[in-house]
Amino acid sequence: MARVVVFDETGGPEVLRVVEEPVGDPGPGEVRVRIEAFAVNRLDELTRSGAAPMPIRLPHARLGCEGTGIVDAVGSGVDGLGVGDAVLVTAVPDMTSNGTYADYTVLPAARVVKRPAGLDPVKAAALWVAYSTAYGALVEKAGMRPGDHVLITAASGTVGLAAIQIARRIGAVPIAVTRRTAKKDALFAAGASAVIATDQEDIVEAALRHTGGVGADIILDSVMGPGLAELARAARQITGTLVTVGWLDPRPAPYPSQAITIHRYMSFEHTLDPESVRRIAAFLFAGLRAGALDPAVDKVFALDEIAEAHRYLQRGQRAHGKIIGTGAAVA
Repeated sequence: MARVVVFDETGGPEVLRVVEEPVGDPGPGEVRVRIEAFAVNRLDELTRSGAAPMPIRLPHARLGCEGTGIVDAVGSGVDGLGVGDAVLVTAVPDMTSNGTYADYTVLPAARVVKRPAGLDPVKAAALWVAYSTAYGALVEKAGMRPGDHVLITAASGTVGLAAIQIARRIGAVPIAVTRRTAKKDALFAAGASAVIATDQEDIVEAALRHTGGVGADIILDSVMGPGLAELARAARQITGTLVTVGWLDPRPAPYPSQAITIHRYMSFEHTLDPESVRRIAAFLFAGLRAGALDPAVDKVFALDEIAEAHRYLQRGQRAHGKIIGTGAAVA
């Protein structure tokens, strides 16, 4: 028997409960992973509350779209992975049926990659979703190049922090946007070339000032909402690109009228494609080895504290980095 987090109805953190279930065996092409650590993401909160735009398998739904652990069983037809291998989960086909908030999960072997040597489980759990989203949106989708000015909203969030590091790794110029002046120093320390605090500055005027009057080559937006049309005015006209990767503001987002390229990016666009995953992993792991990429961890909770971890996420108390849960292997 092993622990797994489930919920029978949508609602607040109190709907989450830890139960014990038999450990499933992997089928053909699958591996069973003993989870060491997993991230608590905004998507998990939206799913638990019923606000996510996806079907939920109630009752007895699971949670968790990323994690890391040790392969402890291998199904037939699996090549390149064996028992004892440390892996990262790159995508969960349906987290409400086999999510990573558990001591064990069974996944297609194609949905894991070997974890870099020396990367500890807690840091590893903070890596994939944030960094693959930022990389996929900026590099694969927007074609970010050295010298590009990249405007990053919600820059103190996990995708924003990853985007700052990835932009610097490429040789682009990351311009961080935050709602609070108090966060400017931390964003400069994280690698931002410039920081715009919207509690004191107009985002369009400041973006034009930091880009020599021409606007950002790429805008990476995690907010959406009514401010999207105004934000688009900060992009370079004609050749600028706006990529949206999140919806922190659930209100309607009017479509910008500027003559720019606009993409709505979903990370599964690349994390379900083996060739894209190979490129993403190669880039991220090289950046880790060079010290250019460093996943930030805010707070760690044990699996049995999962409801409190969701309360902490909901209160918006994070100072910097991911909220991590630990499974039996490192609890």
